[in-house]
Amino acid sequence: MSLQSNSPTAPGSPAPRHSVFAPFRALTSMQRRVFSACFLGWTLDALDFFILTFCLDQIGTTFHIGLETVAESLFWTLAMRPVGALLFGLLAERIGRKPTLMINVACFAIFELASAFSPTWPIFLVCRALFGVAMGGEWGVGAALALESLPKEGRGFFSGLLQEGYVTGNMLAAALSGIFAVAVAHLGLTGFAAGWRMLFVIGACLTLLVLALLATVDESPAWIAGRAAKLAKPPVALGLKLASNISQMTRFAPTFLFLTLMMFAFTSFSHGTQDLYPKFLKHDYHLSAPVISLVAMTGNLGALLGGMTCGTLSERIGRRKTIMFAALLAIPMIPLWAFSHTAVMLAAGGFLMQFMVQGAWGVIPVHLNELSPGPVRAILPGVAYQLGNLLSSRNGVFQSRATEHLFHGHMAPALGWTVLIVGLLVALITSLGPEAKGVDMSSNAAA
Repeated sequence: MSLQSNSPTAPGSPAPRHSVFAPFRALTSMQRRVFSACFLGWTLDALDFFILTFCLDQIGTTFHIGLETVAESLFWTLAMRPVGALLFGLLAERIGRKPTLMINVACFAIFELASAFSPTWPIFLVCRALFGVAMGGEWGVGAALALESLPKEGRGFFSGLLQEGYVTGNMLAAALSGIFAVAVAHLGLTGFAAGWRMLFVIGACLTLLVLALLATVDESPAWIAGRAAKLAKPPVALGLKLASNISQMTRFAPTFLFLTLMMFAFTSFSHGTQDLYPKFLKHDYHLSAPVISLVAMTGNLGALLGGMTCGTLSERIGRRKTIMFAALLAIPMIPLWAFSHTAVMLAAGGFLMQFMVQGAWGVIPVHLNELSPGPVRAILPGVAYQLGNLLSSRNGVFQSRATEHLFHGHMAPALGWTVLIVGLLVALITSLGPEAKGVDMSSNAAA
C-alpha cells in the first residue's frame, strides 16, 4: 500500500472530532504504521540514552571515577548529536527517509551494545560519543518521515504524541531500572547479569522491534514526489549535490540560527530537569531504586499527558502561545518538584513539572518542521535541534559543579535555578520568533 495522499479519510467522510484520539483513528493503516515506527524509534533511542542516567553510580564504581567525571558521558553523547543530524539528514535527502532511518536505528543499537562491553572508561566514552552520532540522526529523519506522511489536520496532536516518544523512552528506562533492581534482589543475580551492562544489552536488543516495523512502511510521499522531479532534470554530480545542500542551508541561515538558539533553550529545559533527577532523588533523599523508578515514571506520565495536551492545544491557540504558557507555568512547580519532604510529594511535583516541560516540547516537532523550508526539512530541524543539544551538552556537568561548589553538596538549588532561568529563556526566545501553523508540508521535501 502506498501513501500517495495526505488525505486522512475518504471524501465526504470527515473524521469524528469527539475525542482527542480522533486524528489518529482518521489515519489510513499505512499512515498509522509509519507514525508508529517513527514513534517507537524515538522511544527506544531515548530508552537507550536514559538507561545511562539510572546507572551513573554503578558506572562510576565500575571505572573508579566520581559523579562529575561520569557526567562527561552525558556531555559526549549530546555533543556528538549534531554530527549525526547532519550526516543522516544529508543521507535522508539522497536515499530517502525510510532506508536512512533503518540504518540509523541499527547504528544506535550497535553502539549501545558496544557500550555494554566497554572494558575501560575511555572506550566507554568513545562508545557513548558514537551512540550520540546515531542518536542525533533519529529525531530529524523520523520527524520528517512522520509529518510528511500525515495529514495537516491534527498535526499538533501528532507532534505532541511523536515528541513524547522521548518521554516514553525515559519512562521505560525508569521501569526497566526498577524492575531490574527488584529482580537482582529477589532472584539472586550476580556478575554481568546483575550489573549496569545487562541493562544496556536489553536496551540494544529491544531496538530490533523498530527495524522490523520500519521494514513494513512506505517512503515519505513528499520525498518520492521531490525525487521524481529531480529525476526529470539532468543528473548532477554527488559533489555538486552536497554543495547544493550546503548552499540551501546557507540560504536559510537566519531561520537556522534562530531555531538553533531556541533549541538550546529547549534542550537545557528538558535535560536540566531530567538527566540528574534520578541521582538527585538518591543523593538528597536517599530513596531506594524501586522508589526512584516510581517517582520518575510518575513524572514521565505527566510528561506524556502534557505533550499530547499542549500539542493539541497548539492547534487552537497557536504554537508560540502554547509553548510560552507551558514554559512559564513550570516555574511555580519548582518548590514541589525539588524541595518536597516525601516521595509522594516529589512524585506529584515531578508529574506537574514534566507536564509543563514536555508540554512545551510537544509543540516542537511540528513547529520546527513548519518553520523549515521543504528542500532542507530532513536536515535543518534535526541539525538545529542537535546543535542546541551541543550548546547545552555540559548542563549536567555545570549542575554537578554547582551542587558541589555553590550549594554544599545539595542538588535541589541547582535544579531549581535551572528551571527558573531556562523557563524564562524558552518563553522569551519563542515570543520573538515566527509561526507557520498549518503550512503545506506535502511537497518539495527533496527539491
